[in-house]
Amino acid sequence: MRVIERFFRLAERGSTVPRELRGGLVTFVTMSYIIVLNPLILGSFSAADPGAKTDALGAILPVPQVAAVTALVAGLMTILFGLVANLPFAIATGLGINTLLAVTIAPLMSWPEAMGLVVIDGVVIVLLAASGFRTAVFNAVPAELKTAIAVGIGLFIALIGLVDAGFVTRLPDAANTTVPVGLGISGSIGSWPTFVFVIGLLITGVLVARGVRAGILVGVLVTTVIAIIVESIAHVGSAATNPRGWSLAVPTLPDRVVELPDLSLVGNVSLGAFTRLDTLTVVLLVFTLVLANFFDAMGTMTGLGRQAGLVNRDGQLPNIGRALVVEGAGAIAGGAASASSNTVFVESAAGIAEGARTGLANIVTGLLFLAAMFFTPLYSIVPVEAAAPALVIVGALMFRQVAEIDLTELRSAIPAFLTIVVMPFTYSIANGIGAGFISYVVLAAATGGARKVHPLMWVVAIAFVGYFAVGPIRSLTGGSL
Repeated sequence: MRVIERFFRLAERGSTVPRELRGGLVTFVTMSYIIVLNPLILGSFSAADPGAKTDALGAILPVPQVAAVTALVAGLMTILFGLVANLPFAIATGLGINTLLAVTIAPLMSWPEAMGLVVIDGVVIVLLAASGFRTAVFNAVPAELKTAIAVGIGLFIALIGLVDAGFVTRLPDAANTTVPVGLGISGSIGSWPTFVFVIGLLITGVLVARGVRAGILVGVLVTTVIAIIVESIAHVGSAATNPRGWSLAVPTLPDRVVELPDLSLVGNVSLGAFTRLDTLTVVLLVFTLVLANFFDAMGTMTGLGRQAGLVNRDGQLPNIGRALVVEGAGAIAGGAASASSNTVFVESAAGIAEGARTGLANIVTGLLFLAAMFFTPLYSIVPVEAAAPALVIVGALMFRQVAEIDLTELRSAIPAFLTIVVMPFTYSIANGIGAGFISYVVLAAATGGARKVHPLMWVVAIAFVGYFAVGPIRSLTGGSL
């Protein structure tokens, strides 16, 4: 026990072993929803399902396998972060990057090739963190844009949840209308699965608003039970056979609860994207992943560090260099296991509120994630309509940060607004970041504030101009570039 206390410096941080154990348990409970949610974002049960996430070859990532590797990587990376950085910040698959993979990248290539790009993204992030460049760029970005990025990702995630649940639907061109999306089916909820989503959204919202521990997880579980009851009575079936059916999983009780995890996705990675697509396109995709990964973790860690009282007078966290390197390695591990990029979770705040102050709490959280690998049959019964409320609520939680943006200062408010709205409206995190950065630099220069813009902001803004200019340049050159 004394070795543990000395290694994690419990007394120095005013903590005890019981506090760390309790904090680690609470952190796991509040973020364990990712084991259910990530498989439903990345995975599918059958390529024949209408909502299946297929790659360019028509292949899918099976939901039980994605659940297993999600828990595996979260467990290992959380433990590693605790041992190396000695901070109570748990790591798991980040929401946003997984959606980017499923919606934008995988349809252009195979799943192993898409995960190969995540590995490359992780290597770049680690190198940038080790060199100190990541910290320098983060410090150069105005606070309003940092906040806007988080808010925009929140809206993007919420939109994904609404669409996956069938609450928001794309209107076909034959509808003879200029409105691109609508409510449910023919302007109404229109189906039992979407009705279950609405009930689940209200239940989860109430739980979170009342401050119930693990409110998101409880909401998913309660909504799943409701879905099972509805299916047993109404016999809705799958959307493959019924247009008003469940999008992916049909909620029925499993034959078993525990089984050995299927980890066959581990190592199923390829760098073949460079041969399937032209090099410029691949580089742009990697650039998009890096940008989406780049800013999230440092803002999260800074906020968590302040809550835990671990920041120094200069606002810096202890071991921040090592922490950023390990966090970057989460992208490498997540890509290598087909779980998508892993990052620090803001839900770690719940464990900190329970007293966690050191990496010992991470050991507890990580071990619980590893144990969760053996319960994958339970994850397969959760329909996407029961998990989608969690996406919407997480989006609402992230949106709250908009209050930190000074909307009276239009020179920063307009770029922040563009960052926020472009992400969901274009289904792209990178597009939103680019719109915000470019507009910030232009407005600052046009209003006499060019000298106040950090040089690195000019560099990143120019890089984004190139990012947006690739399409028009290709059109002008007949596709030769």
